[in-house]
Amino acid sequence: MDSRAPLIPGYEKIIDKLVDIALAAGPVASQTDKYFTNTSRIVAAHGDMDVTFAVFMRTRVVAALEPTIRMIRRLVPTARVKRFYEEGDVVPSESKMLEITGSMAKLSEAETLLLQKIGFPCVSANNAYEMCRAIPNAAFMDMHARHGSGAEMNILAAYGAAVGSEAAKRSDKNVKGFVGSSQDLTAPLFGANGGMGTMPHALVGYTNGDVLAAMKLFSESIPEAKTLVALVDYTGEEITDSLRCARWFYDEARLHDRGKEFGVRLDTHGGRFAEGLDYEKSVETVGQWLGVSGEYNIVEQVLGGRAFQLDPNNILVDKVRRILFGKGVSVAAVIHTRRALDSAGYEQAQIVASSGFDPQKCQIMGAAKAPLDLVGTGSFLPATLTETYATADIIAYNGVRRVKVGREFLFD
Repeated sequence: MDSRAPLIPGYEKIIDKLVDIALAAGPVASQTDKYFTNTSRIVAAHGDMDVTFAVFMRTRVVAALEPTIRMIRRLVPTARVKRFYEEGDVVPSESKMLEITGSMAKLSEAETLLLQKIGFPCVSANNAYEMCRAIPNAAFMDMHARHGSGAEMNILAAYGAAVGSEAAKRSDKNVKGFVGSSQDLTAPLFGANGGMGTMPHALVGYTNGDVLAAMKLFSESIPEAKTLVALVDYTGEEITDSLRCARWFYDEARLHDRGKEFGVRLDTHGGRFAEGLDYEKSVETVGQWLGVSGEYNIVEQVLGGRAFQLDPNNILVDKVRRILFGKGVSVAAVIHTRRALDSAGYEQAQIVASSGFDPQKCQIMGAAKAPLDLVGTGSFLPATLTETYATADIIAYNGVRRVKVGREFLFD
């Protein structure tokens, strides 16, 4: 198939770094499954042959295959790779993504390392794609690093998020997508020179729980920062602290006159409501925002009538209700904060939200038109490890088609 221009300009350098990290762990023989090494030795001793591997996944994904392709080129430079999907294409389940043809002795031993680089970025790409399309008007920031196992996983996941983001923007010109990462390591995948971020809860704790004092320290110590974002949930006074920090930024320090931007970050944990809200007040807040009266009428509008009717036991409805009206960073909390800032004259203040923004939460936030400017999330990571399992089967030996029973669909 014809190749399009790369979705991620300059990705080669960081993916090559990924391959370097992977191979630094030891020789291929020490990292692969032993039965592949055994096969390689037997074939090398009794006559090598040209084989074709077909690679597929059992779940729908978005193609993010360059890490695997660059690994192949490093391990078996003579191998020929045929793509059936370009980066960013949606790949149906059990659909062949790659054919890899070359020496059986060499490719057999490399199989484990190749498969390791397929599933994680492809599933991350699919999740990021859905999240960006769900909330097109909000930008996203990759904050998965703390949930990763190290640099190799960080690069795989971030590359997937970057591909999914670019695919979403390609499908809808209104999508803002991912604009940065919390790490310098992966920032180039999002077109940024360095990582993004302002303050964690630890810095607010350092100032005895005073988020304004923390923001002042940040402004003083990191003057090059273009945006100041106050993390306002430390003391449970999200609205009070949002307004206090906005007042200092706009009215006292007047930092907006120096070209800087201000935002508040909502990261309220799931054990309590944001300041000024309870369940009933949350229902009222979202209802007024959407112009709909009644808790279940709101859910039906957000979820969609057909899905609502197909959920007689309220399993999905209850999940939607928690995201709309529940504790933590709910739709109601975002609306409540937006209204408070606007009423005080701080319409320019941005709202950044984090805490569990997985594809489902993003779907509900987007359907409810939550007024978000930026979402910080690592929840594009695969929810279960089994989602990431890729499979490779040999489908031809010296040009003769042959595959185990049940995988004949790979001949197509």
